[in-house]
Amino acid sequence: MNDLPMSKNTSDIRRTKGPDAFSDFPLVDADQCVKCGLCLPHCPTYTLSLHEGDSPRGRIALMQGLAQGVIEPHGNAVSHLDGCLVCRACEPVCPAQVPYGRLIDAGRNGLWRSGHRPGRLWRLLAFFRRTPGRIAWLTGVIRLAHGTGLAALVARLPAGRLKRVAEFIGRPGIPPADGAHRPAGATTTGHVALFLGCIARPLDHSVLHAAIRVLTTMGFVVDVSRKQGCCGAMDAHAGDAQTLRALARNNIDAFAAGEHDAVISTASGCGVQLQDYRELPLKDASKFAARVHDVMSFAVAHAQHLPPLRHPPARVVMHLPCTLKNGMRERGALQMLQGIDGLQVEQLQHGDCCGAAGSYLFEHPGTADRLGNRLLDSLGQDIPDVFVTSNIGCALHLRRLARERGLRMKIAHPIEMLADSVVHSPDN
Repeated sequence: MNDLPMSKNTSDIRRTKGPDAFSDFPLVDADQCVKCGLCLPHCPTYTLSLHEGDSPRGRIALMQGLAQGVIEPHGNAVSHLDGCLVCRACEPVCPAQVPYGRLIDAGRNGLWRSGHRPGRLWRLLAFFRRTPGRIAWLTGVIRLAHGTGLAALVARLPAGRLKRVAEFIGRPGIPPADGAHRPAGATTTGHVALFLGCIARPLDHSVLHAAIRVLTTMGFVVDVSRKQGCCGAMDAHAGDAQTLRALARNNIDAFAAGEHDAVISTASGCGVQLQDYRELPLKDASKFAARVHDVMSFAVAHAQHLPPLRHPPARVVMHLPCTLKNGMRERGALQMLQGIDGLQVEQLQHGDCCGAAGSYLFEHPGTADRLGNRLLDSLGQDIPDVFVTSNIGCALHLRRLARERGLRMKIAHPIEMLADSVVHSPDN
């Protein structure tokens, strides 16, 4: 730790003159870190590099140095902060309860205001995912690329960013229609809203439809708001706080009109960001965040409304994405799937991040692939029939790596397993 700045009493800090990009960095929260090191074995990037700058306490020390003006915002300080997955695996094991997720987003916001920006690919994806209209236009382009064979051609190019993107983007589907999706029966259990996200609309459409199928089977009216947009997670983790606030304001307003019992998220990355709106200085942000629930956790909480469940025999391994276990802190899906007749379900014992982490799999492909392959290695030789995960980024990343390794296993969302079980139920 000798090459990293340690915390000082904030009253002794002398701010740099002029505009200070880190002037509102939460040093009080950072000072909670006592540098004990209990987080180190739980940090995926540290376990790969064994470099202190790639550990949570090392990154906190760097951010403290940046906020105090001891370190300039360039060079290794930037690369170490940029290399964080924001998996937040350090938070549950921290005895001081340091809010690392809040700190890394604030630190990257300081870097953003210092002039640092993600790469061109990130900026291109950001442009298209920020509005439903642009997402629809991009979906049409992707559909055309698949229809003409261009996508397959690009996927066969030599290694490069364009080839990597093509390997992840499959043939897009049609997302759920706007408006209310009603149960078949005359009586209703309640009224919920479904959050669609951005890239999930064309690439995770089957998951969204499965969620509606399960929720309406349970008797819920499911609203799909036309005005909703991207959750802003990628912008938050890149440090673009201004765009995050704009996207959050749009989503809060989009769901304000309906009297919903809950706002349901199928992608845990979106879910944790929607819940983190409570941190933003926006009207009704906390009220909105309190209504956000993961779809499987919501189904578990209202399981009494489900019919008997049955599924064709299958061995299933369940993966808990970082955003679900470390961010949303929601569980229960494992027990529900284990209760389905026909399924043999176990939890993946490997607990590290898979390396997807939003746009990380494009910005840091080497690290992302090493982490993803390490996770797949943990399966050993006994490959399951189905590998389930609640995050679209994890699913896309692991699906590609599994395909490269020739693994014959389906990668699905747990709500899809539940929807298939409802379809095969004796009462349906």
